[in-house]
Amino acid sequence: MPDGHDAYAALRNPNYRRLLLGTLLASAGGEMQSVAVGWELYQRTDSATALGLVGLVQFLPFLLLSLPAGHVADRYNRKYLLIVSRTGMALASLGLALLSYYQGPIPLVYLCLLFIGTCGAFNFPARWSLLPQVVTESELHNAITWNSSSWQVASVVGPGLGGLVIAVTGHAAGNYLLAALFSLACAGLIALIKPRAGGPSREALSLRSFLAGLHFVWATQPVLATITLDLFAVLLGGALALLPIFAKDILQVGPTGLGWLRAAPSLGALTTALLLAHRPPMRRPGWSMLWAVTGFGAATIGFGLSRNFYVSFGLLALTGAFDNVSVVVRSTLVQVLTPDGLRGRVTAVNAIFVVSSNELGAFESGITAQLFGPVISVVGGGIGTILVVLAVMLSWPQVLRLGPLRPTRRVVEEAERAQEELAGRIATE
Repeated sequence: MPDGHDAYAALRNPNYRRLLLGTLLASAGGEMQSVAVGWELYQRTDSATALGLVGLVQFLPFLLLSLPAGHVADRYNRKYLLIVSRTGMALASLGLALLSYYQGPIPLVYLCLLFIGTCGAFNFPARWSLLPQVVTESELHNAITWNSSSWQVASVVGPGLGGLVIAVTGHAAGNYLLAALFSLACAGLIALIKPRAGGPSREALSLRSFLAGLHFVWATQPVLATITLDLFAVLLGGALALLPIFAKDILQVGPTGLGWLRAAPSLGALTTALLLAHRPPMRRPGWSMLWAVTGFGAATIGFGLSRNFYVSFGLLALTGAFDNVSVVVRSTLVQVLTPDGLRGRVTAVNAIFVVSSNELGAFESGITAQLFGPVISVVGGGIGTILVVLAVMLSWPQVLRLGPLRPTRRVVEEAERAQEELAGRIATE
């Protein structure tokens, strides 16, 4: 291994393996469900706006509940919070299965998605803030990289299997049932985890403590810059929400082709994640991230202009490969710089940015596609992504000076400065 780097350090931890497998199953089920929802809604409505609303109804709970959810994750048992939220998602998936089978009212489909978004708002900060209680400090970066790999495996298997189920059965209900089963399996695996003691926050419940995560992110400029870049890049450059339109009307490849198009970004990202797992932390992650997001924008433009399935598939794979670099940089910075007592709240802020980029980006893509057509929506978004890279370089030049993504003295000092600024802000309020 390069520089004595152990690519499998985190995987030797049995508690981490349970968390990883549970996350893999739940993510695969979620991807199958996403394929089913997009295909079914477009088949029933023939509307790009209907696809955009899928993102909006799942984004709103994150916007409204992420900060309270982060506070809950810091004050209560993160493991049990994960089990409850995953069980809630399973129940909502069962509701979608019934609505699909009986062709229930479309507003009830959105209601189930709203409930899934609500459970997800509590799941996200609990899951990410539990990770440092499951792995050691030396295993953390490796665990985050393997998390990304497992997510990408799920994102390859899930859409491909989801499209196949629809093609074989002619119905989407099977996808929802499998999503429910995988969520319950995830809850069961998490129940077996024995995290290290990391007591709940003893901070008094107040507006100050409630907003502590926001203050910390604002004070920690590298974190603020990287999550802002990720937010606007994916918000503008994401094309996934419009894939049902490209599969049916432009590339004409049907539900099986849709499944493969959905899987393409994850195939690219998985390749990148495996390469990163077998290498030590990036020496200049800021530069790597900016170049990667630029590549993401360029590949998005190419996909919007392509009329060949194989070219489109390859370009989508490139978007995933480039995006994975951004994911690893951002996720590692958040975990390394954040003190344990603030992890739930800081992760909740990160969740708002992540889900805003994905779900609100889906809404933006649907609306612009309805107004200007899917090609202009995707190409314009890719151009916007490249402009965002330039804006971040000018606004936060310190991103270019980021060092290796591990808890070195420089990183610890960065966190301590952010904590001191945070304490000063709270003391003056």
